[in-house]
Amino acid sequence: HVQLVESGGGSVKAGGSLTLSCPVSGDTVSSRYMAWFRQAPGQGREGVAAVDSDGRTGTADSVKGRFTISLDNAKNTLDLQLNSLKTEDTAIYYCARGAEDYGDGMDYWGKGTQVTVP
Repeated sequence: HVQLVESGGGSVKAGGSLTLSCPVSGDTVSSRYMAWFRQAPGQGREGVAAVDSDGRTGTADSVKGRFTISLDNAKNTLDLQLNSLKTEDTAIYYCARGAEDYGDGMDYWGKGTQVTVP
């Protein structure tokens, strides 16, 4: 049974930093495409950053140069380092695991962690 539980959110002033973590149980974190998404109030869900099973990473243009996605294999955890935070980064952040077939999207989601930049 695969479970994802995000943590590390909080309230940080603009320009500050946070590290979000998503330990994965029931599977090896590096075995699938993994991604971070976010949803701001009144907005749709937005892809933020992802890492594929080959270790290749990518970030959305809106966070490029500020956010970094990484895998901590020793802890079986997906991390997201958020730097130079802006008010528009305020959202609930979710980690998710990709389905077996890339085209099928994500098959497991965490419940989210709140990031607030006043």
